[in-house]
Amino acid sequence: MNHEKRTFEFYVLTAFFLIFVLFLYGPLSAILILSFQGPDGGLTFPLNGVSVHWFFNLFEKQAVGDFGASFRRSFTLGLMVMVVTVVVSLLAGLAFRRRFRGSTVLFYATVASLVVPSIIISLGIGVVFQQSGLKPAWYSSAFGAHLTWTLPFGVLIMFAVFNRFSPAYEEAARDLGATSWQTFRHVVLPMIAPSLIGVGLFGFTLSYDEFARTLMTSGSYNTLPLEIYGMTTNVTTPVLYALGTVTTLFSFTIILVALGIMLMLRRRQAKTS
Repeated sequence: MNHEKRTFEFYVLTAFFLIFVLFLYGPLSAILILSFQGPDGGLTFPLNGVSVHWFFNLFEKQAVGDFGASFRRSFTLGLMVMVVTVVVSLLAGLAFRRRFRGSTVLFYATVASLVVPSIIISLGIGVVFQQSGLKPAWYSSAFGAHLTWTLPFGVLIMFAVFNRFSPAYEEAARDLGATSWQTFRHVVLPMIAPSLIGVGLFGFTLSYDEFARTLMTSGSYNTLPLEIYGMTTNVTTPVLYALGTVTTLFSFTIILVALGIMLMLRRRQAKTS
């Protein structure tokens, strides 16, 4: 058998990938392990016993921090951002399939927030709300701040999807007598549904763990990232690690559910084609 000789570039890329994995999953692994400290355990190694004590402690009343309420706010805000991101990104993708006056300016205005520091956007929105006599809140000012982060990504994804989308399918549907709505409902939407799920997942996860754009816009009530940050200076038990483990598992669960739905849609589409 002929074995292809590995090049120097292959080993460089392999080393880079291993370092990337180490930096990504090393801290997560440490937090996961330390969350299973015994009842008398601390915030550092070595482990002082092994138990799930701190996971049960999450559901008890805490001297500092409100896990449940901050999680519900982050989850609700993430769902709100996800819905708006999917709808607006889809409409933008459909609109930009045809050239119109000012499309270039509108496109760059949409994605401009990606290059502006997040803390500047957060500060600016907070100041505008205060000067307007409005009270910043996670469901209003923070909601708008998160959309400045998720919408550009969603729009760019839908642009890429529609750039690869052949109009021949729509033309065939119209030749068979389908209306514009029927063509969209029965032809376009099923084909781009996996991409829309990806946009929704992207929007939810970006909002769920956003810190900088929430810092000056959340008002009196913290979202989960702000709550965790505030607890890092006050909480001295592994309950903080338990919270990190639970939220990480929740994020992975959301991703797996979205991937499962996408796989089901692709199988259904393959059966009908």
